[in-house]
Amino acid sequence: MISMTKARIGRMAALLAGVAIVTGSGVAQTVSDDSVPGVGLNIPDNMQLYGKFDPNVRKPTAIVNDTVITGTDVDQRVALIVAANQLKLTDDDRMKLRTQILNQLIDESLQIQEAKANDITITQPELTQSFSGVAKNFKKSPDEMRVYLRSVGSSERSLKRQIEGELAWQRFLRRRVEPNVNVGEEEVKAILDRLQASRGTEEYHVNEIYLSATPERAAQVAGTLRQMIEKIQKGEAPFGYFARSFSEASTRAVGGDLGWVRSSQLPDALGKVADTMQVGQIAGPIEVPGGFSVLYLVDKRQVLTADPRDARLSLKQLTVRFPAGTTQATASSRVAAFATATKAIQGCGDVAKVAAQIDAEVVDSDAVSIRDLPPALQEIMIKMQVGQSTPPFGTAEDGVRALVMCGRDEPANGNLPRAEALQGQIEQQRVNLRAQQLLRDLRRDAIVEYR
Repeated sequence: MISMTKARIGRMAALLAGVAIVTGSGVAQTVSDDSVPGVGLNIPDNMQLYGKFDPNVRKPTAIVNDTVITGTDVDQRVALIVAANQLKLTDDDRMKLRTQILNQLIDESLQIQEAKANDITITQPELTQSFSGVAKNFKKSPDEMRVYLRSVGSSERSLKRQIEGELAWQRFLRRRVEPNVNVGEEEVKAILDRLQASRGTEEYHVNEIYLSATPERAAQVAGTLRQMIEKIQKGEAPFGYFARSFSEASTRAVGGDLGWVRSSQLPDALGKVADTMQVGQIAGPIEVPGGFSVLYLVDKRQVLTADPRDARLSLKQLTVRFPAGTTQATASSRVAAFATATKAIQGCGDVAKVAAQIDAEVVDSDAVSIRDLPPALQEIMIKMQVGQSTPPFGTAEDGVRALVMCGRDEPANGNLPRAEALQGQIEQQRVNLRAQQLLRDLRRDAIVEYR
């Protein structure tokens, strides 16, 4: 069985971005129960939560099976998410984020309660250890993390509550759900056979935002999605934020992530668009049965085929910086000189000499995957030879850079995954699906009182 606690600290960092507790892949445009009016918790948008609260007054906003959630709890969680993701939110967006956070706090309460009902309790030493791990992800000591949390309007208590919910739920799943999930050898063999048959076909890693629309509301919904796209492209908030906050698809819990799919697995309208997209591109609104979708192409690959973007590179990075107050003319002149110097570099052994001539900083980086670089650089790196330099890139504020390729390890030919690894992956997907079903049942049985 696959342990649900792998990369635990990494998942804690993901939670800070507002990711829901339970993860798993979904199907495009499958509307979740909680997004349908009159089903599930049916949290009102005009509840007391949106009033002005004194941060020092712990006034109840909701009571979940006797567990009190205060306005301060919501405020502190919102503050941390906004600060950690550097979000720029309108008043309307912030109001909707608060509703999402209240949902998350309700879910956490239900998960902690269910774990305790099954004799699972997270101890204080465990919380302290996990808190230190999250602080390390922020490149801070625990004391520095406490100061940071207070400075952004959050608290250690708020973060530890989030950690407790995650650990308690994962431990509950590991004890009560994983032992009952099994995948047979015949099923694994059938999947491997299908993979072999589809060798060379193209797959897409796609994220989606889906909003339903009646014919009367079609223009309004399409306009709303265009506004979201504009904000994403301006960097006001990431795609995942809008997917988690507004999408009506079941994948909203995982930031709209559909995982790896072939275009034939998507609705016709989405599949045709996916076939034309480039990595990093956003497309939409796309009219689909019942509403509109926006797609974000995270990555693409060919099944069981070596991808040149999986090549591992050894690089040297040269950077020139500009003092505050540098004029445009001076900056342009220096960038031109930088471009001329880097273009003339003859291998990595020449980098130190050239850097000294143009007063550039040099940083070495080994084992960098082309896939991990920005899309524009990926296309350049695929075509570059060892010893060559990229064109300059960057800004006057952050510095202008160039990368010199010192070595390149080509990717191995695509092979079928090991049967054991595939079996573990399928089992974890089924555990995640069962976790979603359990949480849905807990929501429906819960007594939630709003104040």
